[in-house]
Amino acid sequence: MNYLSWLLKAAIFFVVFAFALNNQGAVRLHLFFGAYWDAPLVLVVLAALVLGVALGVAVMTPLWLRARRAARAAVAAPVNHAETKASGGGELPPHGI
Repeated sequence: MNYLSWLLKAAIFFVVFAFALNNQGAVRLHLFFGAYWDAPLVLVVLAALVLGVALGVAVMTPLWLRARRAARAAVAAPVNHAETKASGGGELPPHGI
């Protein structure tokens, strides 16, 4: 199984490497106020990928931290179902309403 994962990683590497070799043409990226950037296409695609990943992580970080805090609170204070039934809470319907 370990050989299969290495084979898959090698195949992905060679596909990405072939993409980089086939896209070495220079492109001009027009920025604001008349500025531009001349770079190989593969660098522009790589910069867009890195920017997208960074933006995605920045947006998801508060949600991940909130979920992590909620999970820690749930583990720290487990619900005692016997007390809930004794206080008249009864069982919740299966649909959660």
